[in-house]
Amino acid sequence: MALRFRILGSGSSGNAALLQSDDTRVLVDAGFSARKLGELLAEAGESWERIDAIFLTHEHSDHAAAFAGLARHAHIQVFANRPTAEAVQKNLKHRITWQLFETGGTFRFRDFEVRSFAVPHDAQDPVGFLIAHGHDDLLSPRRSVAWLTDLGHAPASVREHIREADVLVVEANHCPVMLQADTKRPWSTKQRISGRHGHLSNTAAQELLASIVSPRWRHVFLTHLSRDCNSPAAVAAACGPTLAAMSCGFSVVAPGGGTPLFEI
Repeated sequence: MALRFRILGSGSSGNAALLQSDDTRVLVDAGFSARKLGELLAEAGESWERIDAIFLTHEHSDHAAAFAGLARHAHIQVFANRPTAEAVQKNLKHRITWQLFETGGTFRFRDFEVRSFAVPHDAQDPVGFLIAHGHDDLLSPRRSVAWLTDLGHAPASVREHIREADVLVVEANHCPVMLQADTKRPWSTKQRISGRHGHLSNTAAQELLASIVSPRWRHVFLTHLSRDCNSPAAVAAACGPTLAAMSCGFSVVAPGGGTPLFEI
């Protein structure tokens, strides 16, 4: 039973990923309009009709924009904690089929086991996910993906959760030098982005990766890059040597871009 993973889009303009087993298709976040995300799904050979559930990390529009257009897809179950669900639902005219979980708890959806964990970000109750599949035997080896975007720093609890993953998705949002030199953003916005409840810089992402003892990562996706205040080259320069020393493959996802299908 294979586990397949594909980032449909990543960056300040929207974030979403597709996770597939033989029997189940879920999205991790849905940060594009429903129409745009439908197009991205079509490019991946899928459609809204075939999506079973969405696992939602937090309510910001670059992770939750699609919900305004999902009235026709009531079959999709949406897993979120209560503060996140309430923040999204209050702006909608239709009712979402919410499946509520407690932050820090584990829930199951079909053949996926999902552990949620708190992350420090300026949202109601943001979480990361460790999503596992399989029974850890020869016929169904256990494989997992850690989804870690939108956090200003990484507490020890976060580091323990991501160490167990086969595939890690982690943000490298901005280059500190480029952010401070940016002329489009006011000082207050720069402070929010670089604060302890904002976003990881390239330097912070590298320090996080280097701090993990004996990770089982097979591949790391570096994501959520700022279009104005970062570049794939800057991320690769900051994080590439650390991951190479771990003999771990990695991909830098360009702002607005996605990835090919990756089999775990």
